[in-house]
Amino acid sequence: MTARNSWRTRIFIICMLAPAILLVAAIVYYPFLSGIPYAFKKYSLLNLSRTKWIGMKNFTTLFHDRDFLITIPNTIKWVFCSLFFQFMIGFMLALFLKNKFRGRGLYQGIIFFPWAVSGFLIGILWRWIFNANYGPLNALLVMVGITDAANPIGLLSNISTAMPAAIGTNVWYGIAFFTITIQAALQGVPNDLYEASEVDGAGKLDQFFKITLPYIYPVLILSTLLRSIWIFNFADLIYSLTRGGPGGTTEIMTSYMLNLIIYQSDVGKASAVGIIVIAVLTIWATVYLKVSRVEEESEF
Repeated sequence: MTARNSWRTRIFIICMLAPAILLVAAIVYYPFLSGIPYAFKKYSLLNLSRTKWIGMKNFTTLFHDRDFLITIPNTIKWVFCSLFFQFMIGFMLALFLKNKFRGRGLYQGIIFFPWAVSGFLIGILWRWIFNANYGPLNALLVMVGITDAANPIGLLSNISTAMPAAIGTNVWYGIAFFTITIQAALQGVPNDLYEASEVDGAGKLDQFFKITLPYIYPVLILSTLLRSIWIFNFADLIYSLTRGGPGGTTEIMTSYMLNLIIYQSDVGKASAVGIIVIAVLTIWATVYLKVSRVEEESEF
């Protein structure tokens, strides 16, 4: 009787999970797997009749393409600079919001608001803010005397300032993620540990490094890994903000892939970029988890 009930329970669980599994397979895994062969074909939406197998030619073309090679350092700068400032500012805000004070709910709502807005809309909003002719940022700079109306500062149209402006926008957007996750992790640290450490004479700095950080370490590792992957794939913000310009200075791998499809209709080369992105992220996640596990073991 027990074995029969166990078998019925398994069937019930499978039936409940089946719709979700089928939906994910249809929306995520099928398009991904079916798109892999396109990377080895000459496949253009402008001429579907001339589709043919070309092997590794798309990959070799990419690694001889100056425009694609520029995206490699741009992507590294985009990911690590954005991740660093998002994490540091989000961590400080999480520590600040951990304490109860008057108006904390209002501060939380203001900080969490950007996370509820789409990245594409964020890019359009900040493109307007950075606009040299009618953007509020330039109007503010004119008011404080940093510049004048006759010489506006075009942050997104200047080669030296376009990427820092894009990174700043991404930092503003992503702070909320780290604030939410780290604040939730901090709320789970038992107060008994802090009370016991105070009895032993530990100060705030000792409590932070010997109690807080070790306790929330798994959350920090997982959140930084997930956020780095999301930033790597965050082409919608770049596309709506600069479309990779000026002169490719803000072009990252995923925005380059979008531009290949939208402006050149080259599905084959875009699929090759997609495979490169997946390979890079797989290696990055594996190495990152391996290194973080070694560091964790060495701490204990």
